[in-house]
Amino acid sequence: MGYHIAFSKPFQLKPRVCQISLTPYLHFCTSIPAPGEDPISPNPETTASPGPKPDPKTETPNVAQEKQYQRIPRAKQQHRSPEKLEDIICRMMANRDWTTRLQNSIRALVPEFDHSLVYNVLHGARKPDHALQFFRWVERAGLIQHDRETHMKIIQILGRYSMLNHARCIVLEDMPKKGFELDEDMFVLLIDSYGKAGIVQESVKMFSKMKELGMERSVKSYDALFKVIVRKGRYMMAKRFFNKMIDEGIGPTRHTYNVLIWGFFLSMRLRTAVRFYEDMKVRGISPDVVTYNTMINGYYRHKRMEEAEKLFAEMKAKDIAPTVISYTTMIKGYFAVDRINDGLRLLEEMKSVGIKPNNVTYTTLLPDLCDAGKMTEAKDILKEMVRRRIAPKDNSIFLKLLNSQCKAGDLKAAADVLDGMIKLSIPSEAGHYGVLIENFCKAEEYDQAVKFVDKLIENDIILRPQSTLEMESGAYNPVIQYLCSHGQTGKAEILFRQLLKKGVEDPLAFNNLICGHAKEGTPDSAFEILKIMGRKGIPRDADAYRLLIESYLRKGEPADAKTALDSMIEDGHLPDSSVFRSVMESLYEDGRVQTASRVMKSMVEKGVKENMDLVAKILEALLMRGHEEEALGRIDLLMSSQCNVNFDSLLSILSEKGKTIAALKLLDFGLQRDCDIDFKSYDKVLDALLAAGKTLNAYSILCKIMEKGGVTSWRSYEDLIKSLNQEGNTKQADILSRMIKGDDKSHENKKGKKKASVAA
Repeated sequence: MGYHIAFSKPFQLKPRVCQISLTPYLHFCTSIPAPGEDPISPNPETTASPGPKPDPKTETPNVAQEKQYQRIPRAKQQHRSPEKLEDIICRMMANRDWTTRLQNSIRALVPEFDHSLVYNVLHGARKPDHALQFFRWVERAGLIQHDRETHMKIIQILGRYSMLNHARCIVLEDMPKKGFELDEDMFVLLIDSYGKAGIVQESVKMFSKMKELGMERSVKSYDALFKVIVRKGRYMMAKRFFNKMIDEGIGPTRHTYNVLIWGFFLSMRLRTAVRFYEDMKVRGISPDVVTYNTMINGYYRHKRMEEAEKLFAEMKAKDIAPTVISYTTMIKGYFAVDRINDGLRLLEEMKSVGIKPNNVTYTTLLPDLCDAGKMTEAKDILKEMVRRRIAPKDNSIFLKLLNSQCKAGDLKAAADVLDGMIKLSIPSEAGHYGVLIENFCKAEEYDQAVKFVDKLIENDIILRPQSTLEMESGAYNPVIQYLCSHGQTGKAEILFRQLLKKGVEDPLAFNNLICGHAKEGTPDSAFEILKIMGRKGIPRDADAYRLLIESYLRKGEPADAKTALDSMIEDGHLPDSSVFRSVMESLYEDGRVQTASRVMKSMVEKGVKENMDLVAKILEALLMRGHEEEALGRIDLLMSSQCNVNFDSLLSILSEKGKTIAALKLLDFGLQRDCDIDFKSYDKVLDALLAAGKTLNAYSILCKIMEKGGVTSWRSYEDLIKSLNQEGNTKQADILSRMIKGDDKSHENKKGKKKASVAA
């Protein structure tokens, strides 16, 4: 198979079976948590408090085994050493499902299983379910009989991943069936595992089960139970079990008191914690550094810094050297009661005695310095962190630093915060850049803000899936507006499209992009933004529409300008008269008369009556092109909107240009509505009709003129009558002749210009 196999030596790695040793207990009592966490962390693995060596009498056998069997580090070699067999098996298990085929592959690799190999595979397994399946398979297949160490290892793994039913069955059912004698370490491990899973009742049941099975319980079991109980705030239960332990003749140790005092402070039971501290001394158990740290931390949580100071002084008087946790807790306490200068003094003392601040110390210092306005000191602390390459436990303090430095007006220091994050390999997020961009824009240092935008875009910081700190509108809107106003709309759009993928739908940003594209002569891009806004139901700004329309008109694209105008009206915006006129004029000059007519219709319907000088030209063009019905419809709309229409001008032009049918329809329309038309216009239309040989049309319209009481000085009556007779229309000629004679008699004394009644 191409593998280089090196068979592991027996028991090169032995199990870390039980983690309930005294040293971790001492550690967790004084851990200083990150902001937002409990000041005394219940997790012993997250602390670094040095404590005294545990009493060998109370040390678990498994801890001793851990010390005896540690994984031997591989020596550095120039040439790559062959891959160990257990590592090959672990890799195969990690990359494949647990199947019979995988089992056969493992069996083909291993000529003979031993306990060391099995233990090492369990230790290196990346999936707990695979570890359990491997554990059961090797025994059921008859490849090996598990010993105590492999049992303890699988229990430890199952407990770590909260697979507690399996762990319980192995201890209470499988192991007794195989003839293994149960011991206290196994139950301590179960008690601790149930406690970490938050199931206090099961931890208590496991503790009681020990007595049911006739197993002797030592202080080690009680300590494990105390840790579980007080972590959940069950301080009364802890007191009852403590009394029970005393009644059973089991003496508490320093570690027992440390756990209980820590738990009482965790439940804010100050008096109970102090009483147990005094009881500890009465029993002749001297406090150690962990005890003092726990008491100082508890007093700080209750803002009783005078008592904390006394304990800190007592600690040094007894030649118990304060640790970094001791100093950090005191500093945090001073800051909590606004004694910032005392905290800084203690920081200098800490450094003077050779104790270097750690990440917890820095995490404690920076937020409180920001709150106190000590930005110079905060800047110095950050420089020290960067120089020492120490990152804080809580990365949120960098956002606080950025905001505080910007609030103080020191933008350079704020930029240094981001630079420090990069040097400390702390992932910078869009929110961090947003703070800087917003404040540089407020200071009108736009060039620097744009540089941060470039970094955001180049590194795809906004789109990082693990990002939790988003960019605020106060940051991206000003810089987008600046970019769009200075010929960089493309860059602004790239930025905003990344924000759009994160769910940002800001109308102001959209409208700024539209304005920017419009100004830069890329109206299609602007219109695409408009479409996106429409799909998402985002309101669109009237000014953005206006700029878009102007951009289309500058590019000589009146049809697109008209489309944008329609969208503007659909969105509920009322374009001003100049916008309507610009679009109409552009369409008219482009020969799109009917489209210009539709814009005119929208204009009139919206009640816009300014800039109407193009109306006559559009009506004339419609009539000249044979769109009489459309033209008459527009005229009717204009009249109903109280807009004047110059019939005489239109009739004169149509007659002169031989558009007799259009002139006829227009005149007929005017007569039906009693419009104000000069008799000279009648004459022009009649002359044009007669000249075009349209005698019946001339006869028809002349009759209508006379029926409406209109008077004309037309002198071509005889020509019309003659033409009618020649065409065989003698009846119409006779009627017209009699009408003329009657009209002459009734009006022989009337002279001059006569007009029809004017329509409202």
